[in-house]
Amino acid sequence: MIAVDPTDSASLLAAFGALAVLTVIFAESGLLVVGFFLPGDTLLFPAGVLCAAGADHPPRLQLWQVLLCAAVGAVAGGQVGYVLGRHGGRALLGRTSSRRVKEGAARAERLLARYGYGKALVLGRFIPMVRTVLHPAAGALGVPARPFTVWQTVGGLLWSQSLVLAGYLLGSSVSHVDDYLLPLVAVVVALSLLPLLAEARRTRHASRRERSGPDGG
Repeated sequence: MIAVDPTDSASLLAAFGALAVLTVIFAESGLLVVGFFLPGDTLLFPAGVLCAAGADHPPRLQLWQVLLCAAVGAVAGGQVGYVLGRHGGRALLGRTSSRRVKEGAARAERLLARYGYGKALVLGRFIPMVRTVLHPAAGALGVPARPFTVWQTVGGLLWSQSLVLAGYLLGSSVSHVDDYLLPLVAVVVALSLLPLLAEARRTRHASRRERSGPDGG
């Protein structure tokens, strides 16, 4: 019996291949609480690397299968998250005791208010913690179904396909790159956290301005 760690991308890909991409990306794109604990960026990028053939080995995964599973998981997960949010999502967000869910919902709401539906649904896909709660939050906040579907599809495809292809291109151009998957995943995580750090910095500056008042005193 194979022991599989659902939070470890290497374990998931070794056990289930492209199906792991479909399942995890679906859950991370719209299933509150569960999605927070699953790898997203850190699954798509290594999956792309494993699609590349090396000098001494064939590709471990098929690129077309990974791209298809990533696209279906991202788009279908976002749509299911929206439907769940539309039907009782506000009550669920209000009752949850999870600090991560509450913080993610607050960020998602600020993103929608700041950028509008289109830009928020595309940018939100690239922000960890936000992308899991963004779609249920959009449903709970009453974002119209048609623009939601269009823009979450655009965002889901851009996010999922770009990360898989980035991993594939790197794996195709650098020999034995899969030997360095762990540090590469760490780099992906660090890059994905940059939007959160930028938002936190803007929030701190806004709070300081509010405390200082219009006259700066």
